[in-house]
Amino acid sequence: MKKQMLAVIACLAAGVMISSCNKNDKQQESQPNPVSDEVLAQIKANGFSTDNVQKTEDGYLVEGDILLTSEQLKEKVGTPTLRIANDEQYRTNNLVSALPRVITIKVTNLGTAFIAGTDTAIARYNRLGLRITFQRITTGTPTITIKGFNQGPSGGYITLGSSGFPTSSGNPYGTIKMNTNQYAYGSNPNVLYVGSVIQHEIGHCIGMRHTDYMNRAYSCGGSAVNEGDGGVGAVYIPGTPTGPDANSWMLSCSNGGNRTFNANDIIALNYLYH
Repeated sequence: MKKQMLAVIACLAAGVMISSCNKNDKQQESQPNPVSDEVLAQIKANGFSTDNVQKTEDGYLVEGDILLTSEQLKEKVGTPTLRIANDEQYRTNNLVSALPRVITIKVTNLGTAFIAGTDTAIARYNRLGLRITFQRITTGTPTITIKGFNQGPSGGYITLGSSGFPTSSGNPYGTIKMNTNQYAYGSNPNVLYVGSVIQHEIGHCIGMRHTDYMNRAYSCGGSAVNEGDGGVGAVYIPGTPTGPDANSWMLSCSNGGNRTFNANDIIALNYLYH
């Protein structure tokens, strides 16, 4: 997830955008870790944007906040229900299995706002009465670890957080990274804002894609980006809109503040996990 930085970076209050798994990032002037054409082809074949892909120690960061591993990119995708996304609700090929299930979350080496934000996100999910529930723990081995990283603005954006998708074995993605850089959340992070980002990243961990991933201009502004009819990897969730869906918790870019589930988000989560 990212937010857009204005020409004067100090103006933190203006133009916040979450590209999370979210985003239509501006092209960086330089790529210190160039991504091969082979990897870009794999990313596109899996239905993800190839704009501003970043190579990281864990894999490849796409669409601003989604982490894809090399192993995931090599997996074959294909199902008769796959279709090209516009602005509907979409999930990934893999979902969390072995339901009902309690997913434990541990926050490590982060401040009180991140702990309170995690509790906020957990409470919002648990109120839905799904067959997956969440519990924050302070000891033991968690299902999902939330930890920090420090990365400044790049190419007009700053990454707020990142995560990945469920494994082929049915486990949620195990790591959420939250940016501790001063330009991400400021010196006194707003708990509801931090919680909204964590809520979004948990959505990725359990298999949700960006609501507007094929036209991130809807929430991010700028020109529409469409990968063409060769992209796959997004499975339409029946009962969700076939047009733009305002305020979805899985929109590519943030509204700059508190965002939780809208009515269609709840339909999507109930369809998958009720």
